[in-house]
Amino acid sequence: MPVKRAVKRAKPESSRRPAEGMGGLAKGLAIIEALSSRGVQSAADAARAAQSTRAAARRCLLTLVALGYVERVGREFRPLPRLRNLGQPGGLRDRLIETSAEILAYGRDKLNESLSLAVLEGENVLFIARAEAEHIVSTGVRIGARLPAYCSATGRVLLGSLDDDDIHEIIDDKALVQRTPKTIVKPALILREIGGSRTTGFAISDEELELGMRSLAVPVHDADGKIVAALSVSAYSARVNRKVFSTQFLEVIRDCAAQLEERCFGKRTSPAVAKK
Repeated sequence: MPVKRAVKRAKPESSRRPAEGMGGLAKGLAIIEALSSRGVQSAADAARAAQSTRAAARRCLLTLVALGYVERVGREFRPLPRLRNLGQPGGLRDRLIETSAEILAYGRDKLNESLSLAVLEGENVLFIARAEAEHIVSTGVRIGARLPAYCSATGRVLLGSLDDDDIHEIIDDKALVQRTPKTIVKPALILREIGGSRTTGFAISDEELELGMRSLAVPVHDADGKIVAALSVSAYSARVNRKVFSTQFLEVIRDCAAQLEERCFGKRTSPAVAKK
């Protein structure tokens, strides 16, 4: 009597794993994709998305929590802005840096004050480009520096691009540092400032980061109207009063932002900056 041999069925192409690769990384990416597309996930949801055990999915989620990409809420896990920022095109930041150099220099020479370009990175703003004015005492920060988003002009403009729920995750139940006597730390008042920046299209931080230092920021939008960066100017209050700051200075940096939008994305929200 012939012996029947078991026939191994080939796995569908979509379920095959590459001969060389990291299975853990593949599972982690699947969980990140699920969080990005569906929002809040339980460990069981993540396990199904990654086709892994619940224990493995939970370890991955807890790692994302520790790294600041995900927040744990009871038995569920919620994506934070830092995770959503992973979807930002890799070349966008480089394009902004390269394109902004001439524009920031124009604004600096026009106002005789330092101009900067920043992006949101988690709970902070990261400065990616800057044109420094020549003063005995310099103002503001250097490229690569980070400032808290809740009390900086650039931060409030950039936070205005987020949903209110995401903003609450950044400012609620946190020990926000009062860096000066003028720093706003009450969440309700911070939300009011962010709402004001959405309405007016600019934000001012008046001696909230450093006494005597005033900053003004406006958004930079991509072709779809999404805020991708903030352009700002800083000056000592002894040199520039608030009225001049919110009129003459605002006009110049709005023009700088419009020029940057036009050169990067082919759009313009206000009259362009004249070239030097």
